[in-house]
Amino acid sequence: MTQPFRVLIVDDHKHAREGIRTILELDPAFDIVAEAQNGREAMELTDRYMPDMILMDIHMPEMDGLEATKWIKDKYPYIKIVMVTVSDDITHLFEALKKGAQGYLLKNLHPEEWHHYLRAVAVDEAPLSRELALRILHEFSQRKEPAAVQTPLTAREQEILALVAKGMSNRDIAGRLDISEHTVKNHLKNILHKLHLDNRVQLARYAFEKGMIKK
Repeated sequence: MTQPFRVLIVDDHKHAREGIRTILELDPAFDIVAEAQNGREAMELTDRYMPDMILMDIHMPEMDGLEATKWIKDKYPYIKIVMVTVSDDITHLFEALKKGAQGYLLKNLHPEEWHHYLRAVAVDEAPLSRELALRILHEFSQRKEPAAVQTPLTAREQEILALVAKGMSNRDIAGRLDISEHTVKNHLKNILHKLHLDNRVQLARYAFEKGMIKK
């Protein structure tokens, strides 16, 4: 990132917002442009400031993070949204990701883990967690018959897509396939473009839905 990533913080608790601000201010890669107390304020401030990334709480009054995420992603699909929560309840997190969020952070993580993860999200390199990969697999494994595989992807692209869906990072994929990380990044850009998708969570859902991944 050559310029600071502009961030909007959304949480109904003042102390939580202050804590998130303190963490992000330790890393010059991030610039906090505004703070919101609920989903409705988040929508208004997104229109006003057009942030690059939004750190979104899930449970808030007036409008929760799930509804706000859907509204924002429908209007501004290029804005990255990361859910920030005290709970690792996979059900709520999975719903947020289905509405377009790029990932999630637990509030009790060490600041360095926040920086590392958010930097990865900023450049579309944050790997899918094993828990989310299993949750997506479970959703599509309930179907009686897998969807027929009809895809515009090449064999190599399908191979990379399958590894993304299993939660592997770009570095892991490069090592597995004996290619450079730069080559992996280029393949992922092509895959996202061909499938008209925005992030790794959506790629994983596509892979499972097409029956490319088995238990």
